[in-house]
Amino acid sequence: MRAACETLEAAVPLREGLEERVVARLQHGRWRASDVLLVEGPDGPVVVKDFAPRAPWLRQTLGRLLVWRELRAYRALRGHPSVPRLLGQLDAFAFAIEYRPGERMTREITERVSAQFVTALEDAVRSMHDRGVAHLDLRHRSNVLVGEDGEPILIDFASAICFRPGGFAARWLLPLFARYDLQAVEKWRQRLHHVWPAVLRARALKKAVAEPASPRSGGTSRG
Repeated sequence: MRAACETLEAAVPLREGLEERVVARLQHGRWRASDVLLVEGPDGPVVVKDFAPRAPWLRQTLGRLLVWRELRAYRALRGHPSVPRLLGQLDAFAFAIEYRPGERMTREITERVSAQFVTALEDAVRSMHDRGVAHLDLRHRSNVLVGEDGEPILIDFASAICFRPGGFAARWLLPLFARYDLQAVEKWRQRLHHVWPAVLRARALKKAVAEPASPRSGGTSRG
């Protein structure tokens, strides 16, 4: 496992006084996952994933492992347009990434997502595979965001597996894991283009039926 602390970029907040700079708590990790914090950094808001609040035995074992795994994926994907930029580590239990505003994939977002979104998502996932990374958790709606520009954003690489591009393992094993990611993309295609629009139409129809008919106006009774 790589040494815990790498050189911090200027945009990375320090551990000291971190809590005072928290703008929002995006996720409370409970007992076995990291907290995800929106933090005011030296150059603006950044996202910090932090295992430090977990129990000592957990952060020293699973916490270190997941931080190492996720850092490895972010380093392999440096420069990928759909992946937030890794800024650096605070310590062995936390790291900071670029803040990329986006919305979770929900039913309501269907009407605002372009028809090309899933194509862009598939291209982003295939490009990720070309760099030797399989995500393995793209079915979860919080891991695929719709950016402010309408483009996909991929986050949370705690489950990711990394291979050396062109290596023996990448040639034989990566296609198996890549298939799982592409199945997740197909799931989003079905939901965005078939399932969710039908649900929204049914919801709108139910609402229209439930609303009382408006009274007729302008009519007079004839004697």
